[in-house]
Amino acid sequence: MKADALVLGAGIIGVSVAVHLQKRGRATVLVDRRGAAEETSFGNAGLVQREGVYPYGFPHDFGALFRYGLNRTIDAHYHPSAIPRLAPFLWRYWQHSRPARHQAIARLYAKLIEHCITEHDALANEAGAQALLRRTGWMKVFRTERERDRRFAEAQRWKQEFGIRSSFLDRKAIQEAEPHLAPVLVGALHFTDPVAVIDPHGLAVAYLALFERLGGRFVQGNAIGLSQDSDGWRLGPIAAEKAVIALGPWADVVTRALGYDLPLAVKRGYHMHYRPAGHAVLNHPVLDTERGYFLAPMARGVRLTTGAEFALRDAIRTPVQLGRAEPIARDLFPLAERLDTEPWMGARPCTPDMMPVIGRAPRHADLWFAFGHAHHGLTLGPVTGRLIAEMMCGEKPFVDPSPYRAERF
Repeated sequence: MKADALVLGAGIIGVSVAVHLQKRGRATVLVDRRGAAEETSFGNAGLVQREGVYPYGFPHDFGALFRYGLNRTIDAHYHPSAIPRLAPFLWRYWQHSRPARHQAIARLYAKLIEHCITEHDALANEAGAQALLRRTGWMKVFRTERERDRRFAEAQRWKQEFGIRSSFLDRKAIQEAEPHLAPVLVGALHFTDPVAVIDPHGLAVAYLALFERLGGRFVQGNAIGLSQDSDGWRLGPIAAEKAVIALGPWADVVTRALGYDLPLAVKRGYHMHYRPAGHAVLNHPVLDTERGYFLAPMARGVRLTTGAEFALRDAIRTPVQLGRAEPIARDLFPLAERLDTEPWMGARPCTPDMMPVIGRAPRHADLWFAFGHAHHGLTLGPVTGRLIAEMMCGEKPFVDPSPYRAERF
């Protein structure tokens, strides 16, 4: 099987890369060991985060570090046995999260984020998937005035620096917007521009269907066999001039085999769906800020998602954060029975500077990297797809790709 391009990984990043290459007339083969978006891209909070200019940093205040050290919170959990191996990554992550450095990263990262809505809209329109996108934005809700005031001030700075739009809600406005939330909240921050995706897996599958309608081919296979020869890249019976590694948390399996030592790690996360009790309705995705869990209205039900679990990628599942969050979430919003037989778990692919790796592989001709998007894989899928395709096809990139190149490590 011959192709112009071979894309490894059919999560939202890989599917988006494949669509954009096929749109440019490049015969593209997309390969994954499973179906489209059946790993990390299957489960998440379902947000296209136009406000997400500051990638999620490592805390620097002593109080948060002390709480996380006790390993009892909802928003963060760790496997003690994994810390020795994760320590070098966490140290670099902590350094990049220092306020001045984090601010500098945000200025670079915002260049990607600012296009996330328009790029999703373009693909969703072509794919006939606009029904999966809801223009509700999302809310951070607050239980204390201290946290409310701190986040309101932060939102004002983001508006001034990045043009991020939001509105401030008092108790009465919260009850009007979300009448079924318990009256325990002192305020809310409503980011109005982000888009809520009611079925992230369904959206990726719709983009895959668009890719196939354009003439692309999706096959199942194991990316470990990728090799280079005089004609380009080969994976089993597939021969292609160019290849893209878009394997998310498994990217290092292939990159290490090719001689790269990139500082990649994962943040694992869990979710569970619930039926709303009675006639209760959740109108917006909601983050319970002080408690550290997220509720999102999905096609399947209300999705409860957790924060980050620091563990080795393939370690045993430990959904303790869901167990901690569920009773608190039930007190905030009336959840009925669980709808999933077991919690879903995924691994977010992360870099220590919180920015993805997008661009040409430093030491191999016609090899491209597109991974490391952490919490913003869904948000940045179509942006990354367009950017990679433009570079591969010799077009002028619509975003300067230099901050995201692998050579920075």
